[in-house]
Amino acid sequence: MAKTSLVTRIIVGLVLGVVVGALLNFFPEYKAWIISSFLQPVGDIFIKMMKMIVIPLVFACMVGAIAGNGDSKAIGRVGVKALFYFFVVTSIAIVCGLLVGNLAQPGVGANLTTLTNTQSLSLPSTSESTGFAQVILNIIPDNIVGAMAQGKLLPVLFFSVMFGFGLSALDKEKKMPLIAVVNAISATMFKVTHIVMHYSPIGIFGLIGVTVANFGLSALLPLAKLIAVTYVAVILFGVVVLGGIAKVAGINIFDLIKAIKDELILAFSTAASATVMPQLIEKVEAYGAPRSIATLVIPTGYSFNLDGASLFVGIGTLFIAQLYEIPLSLADQAMLIIIMVLTSKGAAGVPGAMFVILTATLTSAGLPVEGIAFIAGVYRLMDMPITALNVLGNALAPLVVAKWENQYRMPAAPVVAPEERPQVLTSSISAGSSANAT
Repeated sequence: MAKTSLVTRIIVGLVLGVVVGALLNFFPEYKAWIISSFLQPVGDIFIKMMKMIVIPLVFACMVGAIAGNGDSKAIGRVGVKALFYFFVVTSIAIVCGLLVGNLAQPGVGANLTTLTNTQSLSLPSTSESTGFAQVILNIIPDNIVGAMAQGKLLPVLFFSVMFGFGLSALDKEKKMPLIAVVNAISATMFKVTHIVMHYSPIGIFGLIGVTVANFGLSALLPLAKLIAVTYVAVILFGVVVLGGIAKVAGINIFDLIKAIKDELILAFSTAASATVMPQLIEKVEAYGAPRSIATLVIPTGYSFNLDGASLFVGIGTLFIAQLYEIPLSLADQAMLIIIMVLTSKGAAGVPGAMFVILTATLTSAGLPVEGIAFIAGVYRLMDMPITALNVLGNALAPLVVAKWENQYRMPAAPVVAPEERPQVLTSSISAGSSANAT
């Protein structure tokens, strides 16, 4: 009997979750119990297992990429190019979001009374400063163990870079054993990821089941325009903007989408980009980016290259302004771009980060933060395509940087899912850092 592919199993889990969630709406007396006792725990198990993998994987990959390369100037050059690319593309995404918001006007005509009756949200705290200085301070951990325990990606990235440069400065006989250990940890975490991925269809079944069970037409109809605008904007940005960037770099965006289709479907289903980071690194490496670049650019991109989140923060901000009938001039929106560029950076690739970004943006712009409550109930439906766009953007970034560095190599064969590769490739993972550090 032929082995069923991961993408097929994920789609089956997705469809079954939709069916079960829809059926639960006809049995309200059982819905709360089934969600709390079965569907939610099943989904949370998958999210927790993937979060468990991300931090040690990021640390090992970053340290291995920096210390194993041995060329600090090359690493610094790649990092600067990657950050420049991130800021340019996310700024374009913000501008595109504002353009779409102005053209489609998703907040015009929405009924505030209806929205108030159907949506609810405990808003994130806005007591902490969100200025540039505070953003920098939040990047530097005062306790790296605490930062790892809390899953704070930016502080872990900062420490990993510092640790990697410190390790690379040691004598060869001192650093090589530790580099070998770090590479072994990286290879192990990739194997753990492959094990966890066998559970992903079940986790997606639970997550989608909860999402559909919690929605009815009464919740969707008042915000149908905003949902539709978000999906159209995500598709257009992915095809036109990212497709245009890919074409300039000599990459076919549709070939890339086909290569990472499993990761896109998984990110779409879970609305959590962290769930696909390990697989994305492997797929991008197989697609042509050296491991030294892929392991440096992708983890950094998870904090600085959130194309989908940047796109939606523009749409969402204008939606709330239009909802409250607050006119925003071109000068106001130009200032919003600057605010959004700062507030959109540093969000972790986990569900709910957009509420923090939107809260910081609205607070800085003097717009009513309470407006977030009106989209909270159905935000999960918009978070799904936004997360998939984040993943696509982070898959393209290392390929563009590799082209920029003249280190891109055309894949010799179609990219396949990691669990479908011959087992002989497993041994190459631990040696990948040194083999690709050219």
